[in-house]
Amino acid sequence: MKVNIKKLKDLERKITISVPVDDYQEKFSSKIRNIKSKAKVDGFRKGNVPNDVLEQRYGPSIHAEVINELIQDSYPKAISDNKIRPASSPQVTIENEDPKKPLTYSAVIEVFPDIKPKFSRWSNYEEFSIEIEDSDIDLAINDIKKRYGEWKDVDRKSKLDDQVVIDFLGKINDEEFEGNSATDFNLILGSKSMIPGFEDQLVDKKPSKFTIDCKFPEDYFKKDLANVDAKFEINLKKVQEITEAKVDKDLFDKLQMDIKEKSEFRDEIAKRMENEVEIQEKDLTKESIYETLLNMNKFSAPKSTVNEQADLMRKDALMRIGHTEDNAGDDLFPVSTFTEKAEKRVRLDLLFAELIKHFDINVSKEDVDNFIEKESSRYKDPEQYKKWISGQPQQLEQFRMIVLEEQLVEKLKNALKSKKKVIKFSELANR
Repeated sequence: MKVNIKKLKDLERKITISVPVDDYQEKFSSKIRNIKSKAKVDGFRKGNVPNDVLEQRYGPSIHAEVINELIQDSYPKAISDNKIRPASSPQVTIENEDPKKPLTYSAVIEVFPDIKPKFSRWSNYEEFSIEIEDSDIDLAINDIKKRYGEWKDVDRKSKLDDQVVIDFLGKINDEEFEGNSATDFNLILGSKSMIPGFEDQLVDKKPSKFTIDCKFPEDYFKKDLANVDAKFEINLKKVQEITEAKVDKDLFDKLQMDIKEKSEFRDEIAKRMENEVEIQEKDLTKESIYETLLNMNKFSAPKSTVNEQADLMRKDALMRIGHTEDNAGDDLFPVSTFTEKAEKRVRLDLLFAELIKHFDINVSKEDVDNFIEKESSRYKDPEQYKKWISGQPQQLEQFRMIVLEEQLVEKLKNALKSKKKVIKFSELANR
């Protein structure tokens, strides 16, 4: 077998494979012999049908079978012998199938890039530190009191931070569109949960019926509505303001706080914020390390793998809003909107695989057990949790990957230079 590899654009390769005539003849003859022992042809005894008769009757189908088998046999061997790492299925073109000449075909594929991790000492990742101020704790407490408060009807005009109860019906050029209406819809004014201009036009209004004009944003997730003008018929039924929750035992129970006195509440909130900040610091630092690594290591990602990842991201986005690919049109979260993130994800995954080999990282059962021990401390019955998790292979594998990433991040911290980045807790919402 002869193999020729030609580099095409980016990561595309054209592999031309030539299979000896003898291989074809051996397979073809074997199949003829197998048919001969079973074939029933008028005028001949079973097992005595001449080969030329068999070839005339069965030759074309046997030829197709042999060609297919030779490709199925030779392609994997050519890939393995030449240490090629395919990232896509082959697009096969048969260039010669004359039985008297070597079978020649080509396979166009994408390959995974060869990556040799680089660590530049000229680039720094940011090691984040988040500062919590007293005003942040005050805001957190006020937010909790509002979230666990009660909405009560008021007889006045609406204002920001009020909740309104509305029916609405949207039309574009007097035609209704998907998702254009709702009944008894609760909307907090200023939440920015609706398209631009919608909530603004509900401020300073008493219960009544009226019409508002809005324009869908240019980057709206449904492309057929992007940058389109729409009219909405509004029936504003109620204006409500929040009555904040009292800081008492009832609130402590709702927040699953093991405290009894009001004086302990602020300290518990501060403690929870510190725990959250610790997680955020690690995540932001990790994200900075990843960005730094990708900037250091320039390589292309296979388009086929990127497309697969983008498709998975779209399916996940659709699932989050209760849709599937079957009931969502192409304009709802187009795959193209996920391409950039998908490419970054694929590049990072490929780089990680090489970094794990580079640092020779192996996660032991003891490492996973230690992680489970730490996780179990978050539950009321740690032993019951550990017993349950031991029978969850998918979750155990996910834990193994988390531990693997943690170990890799620690190796990277030692291999890269860092600089401190201090941000305020209040800045987290804008990141």
